[in-house]
Amino acid sequence: MDGKQARYTYEQKVAAASAVVDGGMTKAEAMAAFGIMSMSPLKKWCALYREGGAEALRPRPKGRPSGSKARPRTREEELEERCRRLETEVAYLKQLRALVERDGL
Repeated sequence: MDGKQARYTYEQKVAAASAVVDGGMTKAEAMAAFGIMSMSPLKKWCALYREGGAEALRPRPKGRPSGSKARPRTREEELEERCRRLETEVAYLKQLRALVERDGL
């Protein structure tokens, strides 16, 4: 092998997995017949095929779903966040004042 990972089409995966699971072909025979370079992807395909059929072997889109962008905040949400931030600041300043008065600095 040249160190590159082999890519297999959906049709190759389904044909190989169904030949092993449904057709009674051994994994070694399926590897030779369908040109699969390693046993591990074939085992994975067979397990997926047993669980979910041919649909389980369909390629899935990579990355984040396109609709996952953060929605813009409403004016009310912005004001609530600002209010929380200011309340936190006031509480911090009150604690600081209490510490200064206690220690007499």
